[in-house]
Amino acid sequence: MRPRCRTLPSCIPTFTHKSTNTADSFSTEETDRSCPFIGSALRMPELTYRQALNEALVEEMERDDSVFLIGEEVGEYDGAYKVSKGLLDRFGDQRVVDTPISELGFAGLSVGAAMVGLRPIVEFMTFNFSVLALDQVLHSAAKMLYMSGGQFNIPMVFRGPTGAALQLAAQHSQALESWYAHAPGIKVVAPATPADAKGLLKSAIRDDDPVVVMEGELLYNLRGEVPEGEHLVPLGLADLKREGDHVSIITHGKMVHLALQAAGRLERDGVEAEVLDLRSLRPLDVDAVLASVRKTNRAIYLEEGWPYAGIGAQIVSTIQEEAFDYLDAPVLRVTQADVPMPYAKNLEQIAKPNVQRVVDACRRVLYRD
Repeated sequence: MRPRCRTLPSCIPTFTHKSTNTADSFSTEETDRSCPFIGSALRMPELTYRQALNEALVEEMERDDSVFLIGEEVGEYDGAYKVSKGLLDRFGDQRVVDTPISELGFAGLSVGAAMVGLRPIVEFMTFNFSVLALDQVLHSAAKMLYMSGGQFNIPMVFRGPTGAALQLAAQHSQALESWYAHAPGIKVVAPATPADAKGLLKSAIRDDDPVVVMEGELLYNLRGEVPEGEHLVPLGLADLKREGDHVSIITHGKMVHLALQAAGRLERDGVEAEVLDLRSLRPLDVDAVLASVRKTNRAIYLEEGWPYAGIGAQIVSTIQEEAFDYLDAPVLRVTQADVPMPYAKNLEQIAKPNVQRVVDACRRVLYRD
């Protein structure tokens, strides 16, 4: 049986993704959507990252009446990045709730809703603003199951964009994954592709614990194949994006694409780099990390956040404790510089991880620098 082409609401735009240089920049160009058949060849349909998230929201809200979306401008404005486009018309203002500019207020309201059996999806316009709600995320959502002796699950999602975009400066360019992954009681995922964005968000909505979904701010226009139908990606399961034998580049989120670019450049020098996308930062797929390191005997961790107490520090510690005898070189990290993000474009590019820094780190662990 031929699968039918995916049909989307006409209000949802389509985009194409172009990588323009060796840094992690993304440009977009509006384009027409095509059928997923080219001649007789059969392939999965393509969606943008934002469309995949939108589709996950639609499917889960249709599946479960207890699911609702809440946040600033998620309704009338369709969300800051148009992820919730069309949802207000489809589900009404009781399930797509516009709020005042009060992250602490609507996060706390949502924790209470989760305590009485609803499944809130809280959208932060950016995770930089989520720190205003950290009291409710850390002290209420993360701890309620434990402090109530198992009486109250908190089945809710906190989602929104994270990381640097283009010259948004120090207060709007932070990658805060490690802040949330540090706390027991919270699950944290960082999808890098449209397929993972849809599958992880659907799994997060169905999970009975609070889940933080960190969406790369420059990924919303990225296109990729997404399976039709019921597509779930389990939390806590990494994905091998590229196989290799010489060095493991372990990473997550937007940096996956930087890692793949670096692996392509290394291949020209005869180096086969493996790219492991964690996808889930807590719970962590330790088995996948160790399997890759035991295979290549060398590893680097690439992340967009700061180096001090970052996700990479945890990964390096895990490798040192569990796979030290397999290492032929120290594990290195490539991160943002340990400074607030500059506004000036040239300084921003210096502060952010880039392909050349990843290539140089791989050469160092291979003793080729």
